[in-house]
Amino acid sequence: MRSNLRRHASGSKIQQIRSSTENGGASLAASLHHHVDEHTALLHRAFHNSDGQPLNQDERTWVRWPASFGYTAWQTLTSNPVNVLLVFVPIGIAFGATHGNPTVVFCLNFLAIIPLASLLSFATEEISVKLGQTLGGLMNATFGNAVELIVSIVALKDGEIRIVQASMLGSILSNILLVLGCCFFAGGIKHKEQKFNSTVASTMSSLMAVSTASLIIPATLYAAMGSSKPQDKKDKNILILSHGTSIILLILYGMYLVFQLKTHSDFFDEESEPEAGGENNAEREQPETHVLGPWAAGVALVIVTIAVAVCAEYLVDSIDSIVENAHVSRTFIGLILLPIVGNAAEHVTAVVVATKNKMDLAIGVAIGSSMQIALLVTPFLVILGWIMGQPMSLQFEIFETVVFFLAVLVTNYLISDGKSNYLEGAMLLGMYIIIALAFYVYPDNPTKDVNALWSMISQR
Repeated sequence: MRSNLRRHASGSKIQQIRSSTENGGASLAASLHHHVDEHTALLHRAFHNSDGQPLNQDERTWVRWPASFGYTAWQTLTSNPVNVLLVFVPIGIAFGATHGNPTVVFCLNFLAIIPLASLLSFATEEISVKLGQTLGGLMNATFGNAVELIVSIVALKDGEIRIVQASMLGSILSNILLVLGCCFFAGGIKHKEQKFNSTVASTMSSLMAVSTASLIIPATLYAAMGSSKPQDKKDKNILILSHGTSIILLILYGMYLVFQLKTHSDFFDEESEPEAGGENNAEREQPETHVLGPWAAGVALVIVTIAVAVCAEYLVDSIDSIVENAHVSRTFIGLILLPIVGNAAEHVTAVVVATKNKMDLAIGVAIGSSMQIALLVTPFLVILGWIMGQPMSLQFEIFETVVFFLAVLVTNYLISDGKSNYLEGAMLLGMYIIIALAFYVYPDNPTKDVNALWSMISQR
C-alpha cells in the first residue's frame, strides 16, 4: 500500500512538473532556484576563481590564506542578523576616546555590545564542538554570560557597587521572565502545548531557590540589626556573611557541573533520546558543519572580549551623565537596560529553538543562564571585590530581594509540570513589564526610608 501511495505521489509530481513546463514553468523554477541559492552564489563568485575552483584551496599561499580568512569572516559575520550593528563598535569607541557627548557615547556603546554578545556566543559554540561535552559545557558556563561579567568587573573597579548588583539581579530576571516568557509565548503560538524535561527543570529551579535564599538572608539580617549596631559594624558583618555564602555557592555550582556532565548526565539526555528522528537528527548533524576551528574560535573569543571590555569601559563611564541628564536611576540602568544588551544573543537563540519545539534547549538557555549568574558570576564578583578591596556583598535592597523571590516563585510554578503554552509566556512577560515599571520609579538609595519603616514596625 505504501509503495502504491509513493508511486501515486511520484506520478502526481511528474505530471505537475510536465504541466508546469508546458506553461512556461521552467523559467519560474529557474528563478526560484536562483532565489534560494542567492546567498551561495554570492559566496561562490566572491571566493571562487573563473574556473570555479575555491580560492581557499588554491595552491598559492598568498591566494589561499586571504581567501580562507575572508570566507570564514563572512560566514561569522552573517551568522546572526544583529551583527549589522557592528558598525557601532568603531563609532562608539571613537566617540568614547575623544570624550564626546556622554549620552551619545552611552547609546553608541550600548548598541555596539549587542552584536559583540552575539559573536561571543557564536565563537563559544564553535569552540565547544571540538572540546566535547564536559569542556564544552564549561566553556558555555564561562563565556555564556561574559558580557555581564565584563561590564560588572569594569563597574566594580570604578566602585559602582549598585550598578554591579543591579546588573546581576537584572540578568537573572531578564532570563527567567523575559527570555523564558518569549520562548513560551513564541513556541505556544506555533504549538498548542510544548513539553520539556521536568526533572532538569526541577533541578535548576531548586538551585535557583537556594540562590534566592542566599540573597534573602543578608537582606533580612541587615534589616534585623537595625540601629542596634554602628553602620561600620553592620557592613562588616554583612561582608563576612557574603564572603562565606559566595564560597558555598561556588562549591554548589561546581558540584552541579559534575552532576550534569558526569555522574547524572543521563538525566539531562533522557528527553532527547525518544526524538532521535526528524529534527533532532538535523540538530545533531548541524554542529559537524562548524565554521571556526579551535584556534580561530579562540582568537575570535579574545578579540571580541577585548572589544566588549573597551565598549563596557566607555559605557560605564557615561552612566553618571545619563543619570543626571535623562533622570534615570542607576538601578534601572543596571537592572533593565544592561541585561537586555548582555542577553540579546541568548534571547534570539532561545526564541528560535522554542519555535522549533526544542524546549529542553530553550529551558537550558534561559534558566541555565540565570543559574550561572546566581551561583557562579555573582559569588565570583563578591570574591573579586574582596580581593580588590571593594565592599561588594550579597546584601541587596529589601524591595529587590522580594522581587527576585517572587520572580523565581512564579517561574518555578510554571515549569513544575514540564509543559508550557502561550498563556504562561504572557504571564512571565507581563510580570517582567510590571517589574520594569516598578524599577523605573524606584530610587537609588531607599535604605534610609526602609530602615526608618523597619524601626517603626519594630517599636510597635
